[in-house]
Amino acid sequence: MAIVETRLTGKIGSLTRLQITQFLFGLAIIFAIIKPLLPEFLVRIPVEMILPYDIWLQTLFDFIKDDLGLLTVTRGISSVLEWFLDITANLLYGKRRWPNIGPVPWVAIAVVAAVIGFWLKGWKMALLAGGTFVWVALIGQWKLAMQTMSVIAVAAPMAFLIGLLLGICAWKYPRFQRAIMPVLSILQTLPFFTYLLPAVIFFKVGPTAGCIATIIYAIPPMVLMTTLGLKKVSHEVVEAGHMSGSTRWQMLRYVYLPAARTEILVGVNQVIMLCLAMVVLTAFIGMPGLGAKLLSLMNSLKLGRSFEIGITIVLIAVTLDRLSKAWVVKQPEHFERGTSWFVRHKLLIIGIIAFIVSIILAQFVQVADHITRKQDLSMGKDIDNVIRAILANDIITGVTDWLRWFLITWVLIPFRNALLWLPTGSVILAMAAFGYFVGGRKSALLVVIFFGVIALTGWWDRSMITLYAVISAVILATLIGIPLGIAAARNPKWSEPILLVCDTAQTFPSFIYLIPAIMLFSVNDVAVVFAILIFATVPLMRYTIEGIRAVPSELLEAADMAGATRNQKLLKVQLPLALPTMAVGFNQAIMFAFFMVIIAAFIGTQDLGQELQKTLAGNNLGKNFVLGMCVSLMALAFNHIIMRWSNDRRKALGVG
Repeated sequence: MAIVETRLTGKIGSLTRLQITQFLFGLAIIFAIIKPLLPEFLVRIPVEMILPYDIWLQTLFDFIKDDLGLLTVTRGISSVLEWFLDITANLLYGKRRWPNIGPVPWVAIAVVAAVIGFWLKGWKMALLAGGTFVWVALIGQWKLAMQTMSVIAVAAPMAFLIGLLLGICAWKYPRFQRAIMPVLSILQTLPFFTYLLPAVIFFKVGPTAGCIATIIYAIPPMVLMTTLGLKKVSHEVVEAGHMSGSTRWQMLRYVYLPAARTEILVGVNQVIMLCLAMVVLTAFIGMPGLGAKLLSLMNSLKLGRSFEIGITIVLIAVTLDRLSKAWVVKQPEHFERGTSWFVRHKLLIIGIIAFIVSIILAQFVQVADHITRKQDLSMGKDIDNVIRAILANDIITGVTDWLRWFLITWVLIPFRNALLWLPTGSVILAMAAFGYFVGGRKSALLVVIFFGVIALTGWWDRSMITLYAVISAVILATLIGIPLGIAAARNPKWSEPILLVCDTAQTFPSFIYLIPAIMLFSVNDVAVVFAILIFATVPLMRYTIEGIRAVPSELLEAADMAGATRNQKLLKVQLPLALPTMAVGFNQAIMFAFFMVIIAAFIGTQDLGQELQKTLAGNNLGKNFVLGMCVSLMALAFNHIIMRWSNDRRKALGVG
């Protein structure tokens, strides 16, 4: 603990870090108190001082697009990409394009998915994989799901390949890594609307633009995991490769990449999940499929049918997540010398035979080929009636109405108005105080620059409304998630089921969280905060459980021997040691909240998300990027502060 205090209160000149932090925070409070006396630029940046970032960026984009001829290049890329998309579309849902042999019957795809699931992890995985596609067909959503999958089938391999190559370059060339890492950090914090407009302008509306936006969105984790995996390859393995006389290409192909297999496959898992999350959101730019249908139904408040599509998206997400995770842990099979080819590839043969039999069956049995609207088992209308009946219940209506009134009247609106009332200088000084307390002069300066740039964009008030929604949701999520995480960590019977729920919930596309929010609270600020809260609670619970469970048993035994009670052990040993891990969960909750608050613009907000959504109707790339930059800078500021604190705390405790 002495090390921690030295790091936090180490002297800077004649003042300690804590004293400088208190001074900055006190100055922020004074600025708020004397607001009427402050010069205008400390309250809000005057219009004449606002920098025309949007005009500068628009000029740059126009120069790149028109004068440098990038539009011609992207149109060429678009044509190639469209050719691949036509193939997958033809095979999966029968779009009239080459090779003109589709669509593949749903039974054949379900059977192949089941065989792959069995190969990866046995019967349970086979039932999940095959059962998911059976559900999609029986519920009458096959074509919608295949429209979505046809884009993922192109986007995921391309994102994997590009990310793998960039990751190898980043590992091989330190200068390239230093250049690309800040870009990846920005890409991971940019709101998804910022990906959509450039895709539309450069790659046309529809599946092609959706595919490009999805690829770019999914690349960063692949780059990061590839770089991490290659760096972790042990020296002994590398030496063995050199001693065998391997060339540089052979070292990469047969030594480094196989040794980094686990991290690379984790990157593949992340690519697949991000592709599914993004391809649903590309409904905003004309991408057909499950996302477009869900968007349409939610617009008309047909929540029963929305619920069905939500279940379909969740099942596909869970299936893809489980299959890719099983691939990560599956080890290569080894056979004795002389084993026949048929024995070594028996599951492949079974899969091919099952696929051919399914194709033949579909030629004679119509239901095995496709299910018509009259034959499907959709219960959308019935679910609508059930939802209406539940929401009409006096008890539920009374609780939700009171909660909505209480939160809006006494919590959310007062907090929003307070943030909007605060002078710009007060907010920046308060953030500088947090930055200085955690990381000293550099961190404080970084945070000041980030928020200073936001102030100079002219979008300060909209940024504060965005920040208000994020902070409100994360505070409420913390009050719910951390106690639940602590309770689960202290009861082994509950920890595994709750971790399973957290893993499953993290696979849900973000649109899904809007459904219960609208059902319970209609369209208002409470619904927005509630949707963000659900999304942000998951990492808080997960990392609290993981952090407490990771406390060394030796320390717990020492506490028991010292006579500590259960609560004393929690407060004095487990929580202090788990805090760095819990901070990572808190950081993820904030990142998730910034992502979700932009999605929530769909149900009515007055923040940056709403403005970003409006830019999709035009071609103002400059404004689109400025708005995205405001969201990204706020997210990066919080990310820097929290992760700096977590890393310093780990070092102080000797655990990282």
